[in-house]
Amino acid sequence: MTSTARTSVPTTARTTVHLAVYDTLADWETGHATAWLARAGFTVRTVGTVAGEPVTTLAGIRLVPDLALADLDPADSALLILPGAEKYDEGDELAPFTAKARAFLDAGVPVAAICGATAGLAKEGLLDDRPHTSAASFYLAATGYKGSEHYVEADAVTDGDLITAGPTEPVAFAREIFARLGAYEGKRDAWYRLFHHSDPAAFAELNG
Repeated sequence: MTSTARTSVPTTARTTVHLAVYDTLADWETGHATAWLARAGFTVRTVGTVAGEPVTTLAGIRLVPDLALADLDPADSALLILPGAEKYDEGDELAPFTAKARAFLDAGVPVAAICGATAGLAKEGLLDDRPHTSAASFYLAATGYKGSEHYVEADAVTDGDLITAGPTEPVAFAREIFARLGAYEGKRDAWYRLFHHSDPAAFAELNG
């Protein structure tokens, strides 16, 4: 893990986290983060291209976005989460979501991207000069981006306001999100050991 996140974050006072949703969303990648953020007192709102227009995940689950992407203002958010999706590899349909990620980062509001969403960020030019990770270095190289020298072989990487992870690391991804938002202070290690390493001793620490 590489982490350069600041210790004092103005967005921690905000309690709404926005989860991007779109067709072919990879269901397993953000569940740990969103469920446990909700348990920590955050409100999770879904954001789609069109509010109220259902999208279908890889599992065939229909989700109805709470908010249209065009109406999402970084000033109203603590974090934007971009799950992976097959559509990131099929063209530029999801480019508006990575453009919104740029707006968030420009405003100093964190963005967390996993799996295919990291390819979207690469195409947007957001990984050209930031430490980052993904599914594999060659996966991002195929986008033609200019940031290959900043690729890090790690479960998840936090660089300031940007969190990236590969598709097999939803737990590490969630841990970085918790750290960036100041959630589960003093218990993040126990949480990670419980869900990543199945350490039974961590359960008592987490719930103590």
